[in-house]
Amino acid sequence: MHKGNILYSTLKSPKTLPKDVLPLRTSGPAPAAKPEYEDVDVAIVMESTYPFLKGGVSAVVHDIVTHNPDLSYGIIHITWDSNSPLTDLYGMPANVRWVRTVFLSMEEHRQDFLAVSAKDLGMTPQQREQLSHRLFDSIYALSEYGDVDGLWELIDEGLNERTRQYPLWALLGSREFMQALQDRMPQLNLSLANSFWTLRNFFSLAYAVLGETMPRASVYHAHTTGYASLLGAAAARDHDTSFLLTEHNLYVRDTVNTLLDRNMALSITEDDYRTFDVTPDQRAWMAWWTEMGRFCYPSARLITYLYPSAITEAARLGADIDKSVVVPNGMVIEEFDHKYRARQQALATMEKEGSDYVWHLVYIARVVPIKGLLDLLSSLEILRDRGYPNIHLDVLGPTEHVPEYYEACLAKIDALGLTDHVTIHGTVHVRDMLDQFDLLVLPSYNEGQPIVILEAMAAGIPTVGSDVGGVAQQIADNLITPDGRTIGPCGETVTPGDVHQMADGIQAVIGNLDEYAAYAANARTRVQELFQMHEVMSSYNQIYRALGDLPVVDDMAEFIDEKVPAEL
Repeated sequence: MHKGNILYSTLKSPKTLPKDVLPLRTSGPAPAAKPEYEDVDVAIVMESTYPFLKGGVSAVVHDIVTHNPDLSYGIIHITWDSNSPLTDLYGMPANVRWVRTVFLSMEEHRQDFLAVSAKDLGMTPQQREQLSHRLFDSIYALSEYGDVDGLWELIDEGLNERTRQYPLWALLGSREFMQALQDRMPQLNLSLANSFWTLRNFFSLAYAVLGETMPRASVYHAHTTGYASLLGAAAARDHDTSFLLTEHNLYVRDTVNTLLDRNMALSITEDDYRTFDVTPDQRAWMAWWTEMGRFCYPSARLITYLYPSAITEAARLGADIDKSVVVPNGMVIEEFDHKYRARQQALATMEKEGSDYVWHLVYIARVVPIKGLLDLLSSLEILRDRGYPNIHLDVLGPTEHVPEYYEACLAKIDALGLTDHVTIHGTVHVRDMLDQFDLLVLPSYNEGQPIVILEAMAAGIPTVGSDVGGVAQQIADNLITPDGRTIGPCGETVTPGDVHQMADGIQAVIGNLDEYAAYAANARTRVQELFQMHEVMSSYNQIYRALGDLPVVDDMAEFIDEKVPAEL
């Protein structure tokens, strides 16, 4: 084994990764020799998630690597700096050969990024002027016509470690660049000094992502646009292999809405940075995120989405519909058999107790503004005032991420007199408790295709959720099975933030036991017919082999663990 590789079968989890497998800080003593990395079938590229943070996307990626043991993987983890979480929370399986961490912070690249000056370009003033205008020409070609070739040529010449002829970022310190900036980008409406610092931020981020050669993989699979997509596209281009993009959610939309403090359910298009009434600094960052997405989309040989409507929304951001397909999340439904049987028994209890039955609602999410718990508390108050006193809400999920929001929730519970109707558990093992709940409520302002809804469905639990992301496809839309049968809804969708609609939705489900029983049965059937883990993982396996020109394994049974059917 090469010194820099991680052979995870020899590690115990959880564990902090050895320092020699992380990119070395460039300040301080002379760096050690760079670690070597084994070629892999698939390099998964992610931002601040797997394997160092838990969450829905991390869970999906862990499913991909564990349910496809016939393929070898590397993980490229993009995070801010070396003070970010770097402890393996999953315990990598043996087919994950290495984890490579890429830091975005300029401080992690100080010696290489800040130590250069215009003289390091090795150019005459005239050549620096020509290069400056060539850079702006390439930016305009992307923004006006979607032409990516000019920027890729500059990346090859000035950023790509293997092909670099000069340090492109040194152009920032030249008189010629500053003059070109004044002439070519007056629409930034920033002072010259602010323009310089904004562009230096952009250059440093580009250098952090593109300045080092990545290990070779047959397929680079980015799980978001933004920096992960930029790195994946560049690495595939550098090694003449394939780039696959999965959008679990629309990164550009979510990043821009966060920047502008907008409702996270609002859509974004590729032209909005030109027309929105925002500050010059906000406009610059909107353009950065939007055009980075438009720059990376053409490099993807295939783009996968979790639900159909995401394809239409992504097209408004520059994605190509013709190479977009739906690959949903999946569940191992057999893991929920015991919970499903318990929920079927609960139906008999509901019928027996009638109006005396206490309905147990559950909120499963982080206690943060985007998940809408404050709204849900208002909906509970409405239901109580309508004469539904037999309702109890259990809140499962971390409470420490936004302490002031958690405190606001506690204060509202007390102010509304809901203390006896709400129990906050904090972080728990959700699946262990799932059979205790009658209805999942998800008042979020932003979702992709929530794993928690699929888990509830597999257990036969209906859902009332905000109509965001792929929630409607999961619970409200009629679904057609491969053999042409129609499966009805398993819950209700509501407008995010509308507390009266949420109350109406909950009342519609728990106010009619026959309707509730139909929703519960449909929930399980929808997973069984359309969201089975082995089918989803088979799709990924086939995609990887097709894009990576990898051989098809004739007898895959020897590679597949007992939870994944041999028919894969």
